[in-house]
Amino acid sequence: MAFRGSLGEPGGRTAAWIDALFVDHAVFRLLWSNFGTVIAGKLYRVNHPTPGRLARLTRKLGLKTLINVRGHRQCGADALSRDAAQRLGLIHIDMAFESRGAPHRDRILRFAEIYRTLQTPALLHCKSGADRAGLASALAILFEGGTAWQAMAQLSWRFGHFSRSNTGILDAFFRLYAQTAEGRIPFLEWVATEYDEVALRASFRSHGLSNFLNDYVLARE
Repeated sequence: MAFRGSLGEPGGRTAAWIDALFVDHAVFRLLWSNFGTVIAGKLYRVNHPTPGRLARLTRKLGLKTLINVRGHRQCGADALSRDAAQRLGLIHIDMAFESRGAPHRDRILRFAEIYRTLQTPALLHCKSGADRAGLASALAILFEGGTAWQAMAQLSWRFGHFSRSNTGILDAFFRLYAQTAEGRIPFLEWVATEYDEVALRASFRSHGLSNFLNDYVLARE
């Protein structure tokens, strides 16, 4: 059951923690931090941080912004991290991405605008820190002038990303740019004028066993 209450209500914070720990699987995130540096001193990535972890990372890295690439959700983990960000004086930005669909043109362009004026250092997170966090991190590498192959390093086993499952469509997106446009046209111009979401979705094939592992064993979003 989704947490739909308020942290300010009697018992609200306890209810949010119960929902976060046992419905959103934050019990595993108490000890496991899928942390990585995307651009040193500017952008970092992590799984959905508990309030304590967010506070520690804010002190250690001097964070100014928290980017939630899960999007606004009715769950305890979301309520707790928003509250923690406010208490820590962080700017909180919702920038929802998908993990199993072709990246949306409009969302990429919106993220580029957010990134252009971002107050840094910034930390971005999804649920597990594997797929949507990997997509956003890879996009940031390209925004900074990196190559598609450098960007794809953010989508790796090291972060728990499975390229043969449905989430592999994210890898296919960057391969498509590398194979058809890199060196010929800037990335954001390609996204705006040539990238075809429908064609990418139609051409991609995943592996059933990897999908079972990702979707049911690990219960990824």
